[in-house]
Amino acid sequence: MSDSSEQHSDKKNDKHYRYLVFIGRFQPFHRGHKAVIDEALKRSDEVIMLIGSANLPRSLRNPFSVAERAAMIKGAYSAEEAARIHCVGLDDALYNDTRWLQYVQAGVKSVTGDLQADIGLIGHSKDSSSYYLSLFPNWASVSVPNYHNLSATPIRDSYLMGATPTPDRTPESTRKVLNDFKKTAEYQQLHEEADFIDKYKRQWESAPYPPTFMTADALIVQSGHILLVERRSMPGRGLWALPGGFINPKETLFDACIRELREETRLKVPEPVLRGSCHSQHTFDDPYRSARGRTITQAFYFQLKNDPKGLPKVKGGDDAAQAFWLPLAELDAKMMFEDHYAIITKMVGL
Repeated sequence: MSDSSEQHSDKKNDKHYRYLVFIGRFQPFHRGHKAVIDEALKRSDEVIMLIGSANLPRSLRNPFSVAERAAMIKGAYSAEEAARIHCVGLDDALYNDTRWLQYVQAGVKSVTGDLQADIGLIGHSKDSSSYYLSLFPNWASVSVPNYHNLSATPIRDSYLMGATPTPDRTPESTRKVLNDFKKTAEYQQLHEEADFIDKYKRQWESAPYPPTFMTADALIVQSGHILLVERRSMPGRGLWALPGGFINPKETLFDACIRELREETRLKVPEPVLRGSCHSQHTFDDPYRSARGRTITQAFYFQLKNDPKGLPKVKGGDDAAQAFWLPLAELDAKMMFEDHYAIITKMVGL
């Protein structure tokens, strides 16, 4: 970086803003996050916390609700300071940056009332915030050094396995929320799932490198309804999912999709009709889409013709507690397993 650009950056970092926006998941809120807010409170009149992964079911990666994370954040400050901090839930939009940008803009506008206001984006240097900067060219950026290289992931993983976060890593407000949550049945379910995933991953400890898994999923739509299953086992027991699963060593992705669909739903459609109804396919490879490890899925979208006799009969089998047709209007992100809601919205165009 040239001397002139460094001087320009310093001047930009000296500026006082009307609003500074901090985007994160805060799962959970730790002292590294607090250091960013401390700086934002010095550098702006008001701080907008966009709390990501809102409106999702509790999972090992997203165990805490927006309300719980807001309590962690605001509880770390005096009443006067907390009044300057606005906590806004931010939905994920995996595989759709344009939609996510719309969500961010809407979240900021809900506080500022005007996207042309004096707005800046604040975050750690050399992390995902550097990617955000290219997405928000109209907003200035304020970079804050990473505080003791703290990360929420090991704090969260240890907590879900039963440990209590230490005061040097988390403020008292976070520990209070975590201690209260630990007494709930929801925590117990996540604790059991964390233990399951830990044992699952130990099967691969002797591998020379972490494995990458490949799955196939079936997205079946007929007459404004989508075919879903309820998961019988961990992870995600009780959540809704697309029929699908891991491919066998000697089958194609498409054959794996058809096999898993048959096993989990007993869908009463002749196989030639089913194969001929495949409309499109897409690869979904978000690195964090599965708690089990790096898992890439190929989703196949089938459009079945309307039938005056009604929807084909289905019955849950194999890994599915039940199979059912759901009106598309009743899809609920809070009920969906992993990234299946994002897969559906991407492929169906909702």
